Amino acid sequence: MLKNYLKITLRSLWQQKTYSFINIFGLAVGLSSTILILLWVADEMSYDRFHQKEAHLFKAMNRGVFDGKLQCWHATPSLLGPALKKEFPEIVETTRMNWTSPKLLAVGEKRLHIDGAEVDPGFLTMFSFPLLQGDPQTALQGIQSIVIAESLAKKLFGRQNPMNRVIRLENRDNFTVKGVMKDLPKNTEFDFEFLISWEYLKKIGEDYAFWGNNSYKTYVETLPGTSAEAVNRKIRDITIRNSQKEEDTEVFLHSIQNWRLYSEFENGKISGGRIEYVHLFSIIAAFILLIACINFMNLATARSEKRIKEVGIRKTIGAARSSLILQFLGESTLVAAFALVLAVVITELVLPSFNLLTEKQLFIQYTNPLFWVIALFFILFTGLLAGSYPAFYLSSFQPVKVLKGTYLAGRSAVLPRKILVVVQFTFSISLIISTIVIYQQIQYAKNRLNGYEKESLVFHFFTGDIAKNFELIKAELIDKGIATAACKTNHPITSANSNTWGVHWEGKNPKEKILFEQMTADVDFAKTMGIQLSEGRDLDLKTFKTDSSACLMNETAIKTMRMKDPIGKSVDYEGNRYRIVGVVKDFIWGSPYAPIRPMFVRAENWFQVITIRLNKHLKTEEAMKKAAKVFEKYNPYYPFEPRFVDAEYARKFKNEQLIGTLSNLFAFLTVIISCLGLFGLAAYTAELRTKEIGIRKVLGARVVGIVVLLSKDFLRLVIIAFLIASPLTWWLMQQWLEDYTYRVEISWWIFALAGLLSVLIALLTVSYQAVRASMTNPVHALRYE
Repeated sequence: MLKNYLKITLRSLWQQKTYSFINIFGLAVGLSSTILILLWVADEMSYDRFHQKEAHLFKAMNRGVFDGKLQCWHATPSLLGPALKKEFPEIVETTRMNWTSPKLLAVGEKRLHIDGAEVDPGFLTMFSFPLLQGDPQTALQGIQSIVIAESLAKKLFGRQNPMNRVIRLENRDNFTVKGVMKDLPKNTEFDFEFLISWEYLKKIGEDYAFWGNNSYKTYVETLPGTSAEAVNRKIRDITIRNSQKEEDTEVFLHSIQNWRLYSEFENGKISGGRIEYVHLFSIIAAFILLIACINFMNLATARSEKRIKEVGIRKTIGAARSSLILQFLGESTLVAAFALVLAVVITELVLPSFNLLTEKQLFIQYTNPLFWVIALFFILFTGLLAGSYPAFYLSSFQPVKVLKGTYLAGRSAVLPRKILVVVQFTFSISLIISTIVIYQQIQYAKNRLNGYEKESLVFHFFTGDIAKNFELIKAELIDKGIATAACKTNHPITSANSNTWGVHWEGKNPKEKILFEQMTADVDFAKTMGIQLSEGRDLDLKTFKTDSSACLMNETAIKTMRMKDPIGKSVDYEGNRYRIVGVVKDFIWGSPYAPIRPMFVRAENWFQVITIRLNKHLKTEEAMKKAAKVFEKYNPYYPFEPRFVDAEYARKFKNEQLIGTLSNLFAFLTVIISCLGLFGLAAYTAELRTKEIGIRKVLGARVVGIVVLLSKDFLRLVIIAFLIASPLTWWLMQQWLEDYTYRVEISWWIFALAGLLSVLIALLTVSYQAVRASMTNPVHALRYE
């Protein structure tokens, strides 16, 4: 019996090649898209969820009122970790971590500039980064012990055993390898290839240990069974108590389970983060699969009506209704299985490109039983749903009516298909509108005036002897025509990494805490960056010796301080008085989507970056080659690793561009899948009305009239879908744009364009079948059946 059903199914698929291809391919593309999205979603949700102590690991964060709002940040004092462990028995371990930065490692003649960090010894026991060699309890106990990643060990020592070998750090101190760590997985927020002890940071004088300096990360492990809320209530005022109320920030714990997906805060509470994108793409995956299933169901039910006579004959010769139900359900389930196999093949083919796009290493885990459970569920769900109409509806008819030809499908059969087509195109149109809005928002932010000339601007972090030889490097770069200007700053012009609420001025409300972005710079800051001055002059320590206590303010700062005629007036910061010598026009230092904050740039000996304005008359490649020789001359032990400001600025749009690209991709696939279904239904409709078309042609109907006749019903459905999609998508995109202070307005023409595109796409899809049917010889049409 089953063998017979299988033969009938395969024969039916082969005889109706076009419909079989549309059915299987459309469902396979939809399923493949869903698999890709779900792989991305699963990867996002897996970040730092592999640690054995996951339920007890937290990041300590600060919370305080600034600019009239309760704000949160994850930079903390170096004193916080030891104090938490000492004062609260619920906290069994803590570790501090300095910001990951590149450092020079050398073994003999091998030199590598590698990202590493300073941590407390407890880091290796708190987090599940297994050591392939060494003891995690003692590997970082020594002040000059180092733990390196497996890949780094191979780069430095080849096949030799790295344990207890010596590595020279920053051409300054020797470290002994006390552990080899398995390479970090991609799904973690940590990014380092070696670790050294926090005690070394103290040795070199870079552990700035006072409660007002929020410069480090602090991680906490709590006792099993401890309530995070209870611990938060206890530790809340630890900074206030230990700083003798000089600082009024609160401390709280942020669970490792929320680091990736719930990283944004509003009024001191979690407000979202990447979880919004996870939800968004999960919904898109569900709708893509739904659209593909709608195609499958529509074509399956439409084609099944042509098998009414087959049902009548089978019932006449004694076939039970249960056997007919089993046959139809089996056929649709088998087609769903074919589609799944094809979907897996498509997914494997496109995964390398998808991984390149998303910068991930996604793959299908065939050994995971959950994959096969989901696959089986999909086959059964789709097959049973699509086969339910022919199985339960057609098998219920009396064979006498069917064989006499008195059966008519009627409105009850056509209406569900129309509803499903409307659902399909509603989602397709919504995605078209959404992708246009996302693209507009990205371009809106990109076209925002950033306030400085990023072209021909490069920067290089201080390494080795750059700080000592800065003046020589700058002079030679300018004398040789490689650069037109250069200056030192504490941070790159593209990275908002430092702020303070310690700026005071005459007339300020002493209870008011206002966050100021802060930079340090020396000579030619505005000239090098290409920033315009609205008042006063640039910093110039060479010409004006008193500029060691001078500063620049941006226009937003002057407005915030409500200061008139600011040149020559002073502000206080950490007990020092700085004289305003210039006001620079606002420039974007942080997010291009956020409003510009007040900023002051002061002349102080705290520098980490050299920024160079290249000579525009030289080709960039030639200028960089010449610059490399200058840096090699004055900093021979370290590699020349410049970064282009325009490239770094472009990275600010990376997340939105990825979301936009994925939205474009899946919107395109959704439209294709919808059109496949529409194409199949149009072909089926034309086939059903073959005699009608023949008669109309004999009576003088023109091709255009027949095309309009066959197309208008489908176009009506698309228009209904547009009317449903437009207000719904407008509301959804308004909610998405609420996250951006600097955002685009949704224009009416976006909806008009999306509606026009959807109608044109539907018209082109349907018209092919309509024209083909109308061109058929009426003699052949009237001989039909």
